[in-house]
Amino acid sequence: MTGDLLGWWGVPLAVLAGAIRVSTPFLFVSLGECITEKSGRINLGLEGTLVMGAMSGYAISYLTGSPWLGVLAAGCAGAVFGILHAAICSLPRVNDIAVGIALMLFGIGLAFFLGKPFIQPQAPNLPSIPFGNWSDNAQVRDSLRINALFLIGVVLAPLLLWAFRNTRWGLIVRTVGDSADAALALGYAINRVRMFSTAAGGFLAGIGGSFLSLSYPGSWSEGLSSGQGITAVALVIFARWNPMLCFWASLLFGGAAALGPALQSVGITSGYYLFNAAPYALTLLIMILTCSRDRTLAGAPGELGVTR
Repeated sequence: MTGDLLGWWGVPLAVLAGAIRVSTPFLFVSLGECITEKSGRINLGLEGTLVMGAMSGYAISYLTGSPWLGVLAAGCAGAVFGILHAAICSLPRVNDIAVGIALMLFGIGLAFFLGKPFIQPQAPNLPSIPFGNWSDNAQVRDSLRINALFLIGVVLAPLLLWAFRNTRWGLIVRTVGDSADAALALGYAINRVRMFSTAAGGFLAGIGGSFLSLSYPGSWSEGLSSGQGITAVALVIFARWNPMLCFWASLLFGGAAALGPALQSVGITSGYYLFNAAPYALTLLIMILTCSRDRTLAGAPGELGVTR
């Protein structure tokens, strides 16, 4: 069966399905960066963390035959990068942004070097849950096959929002991120809190990378991420450091990325490359719309470099 059976009704369905697939890495990386930035630290090295997560997840899945062990390995690789970022940034006169860029380049290079033996082999992919078996239409069934990692992200976003507002852990992270002086007065170990937060953020970013290699597109190759890690950092600013808004913003970016293939499925091929550039154009538009000082800083943790 083809998309002709649904005609133009297939376009919103394809955009929805594409949004769910494409948004998953954005969702995990942005939630991870949200935790990191809530503690008052920026990690621009998430592109390297994402690629390392994709490579290590694919390698462990191939070597063990278990994709979920691959997801765990990807998270651990991301956490190691997070701890490295936090440890270097805790030194005096070290800039978060410079360290992040250095680790981004290091992570991409290391992943390409270690991942060369895994370009050709086929690793087991993550399973998808078929929510469309009620339909006789193959396009509907394919569109409603949703990966379990997306569903975990759907649960994680409101859970993080609740934790930031209602738990002692959330209060400590927000206090450290809003005022280091107040956190010191309350007896909190600032570097320890930021290291834990950056490691947790790296863990989630690594899991986001494992989705790329183990589900969509479901293979390991150099250039797999296409800048999704660094785009997710802009997405966190757009979402005002709110985990639930990170979820909706991720869906928006995912839908923008799915627009080109969806239109192509109904025969619209002119301007294909322009539609494929929609996520990047959307990123630029968002940065322009949020460049006002008042709008940009709304909800920003007080200890972030951009607020001082």
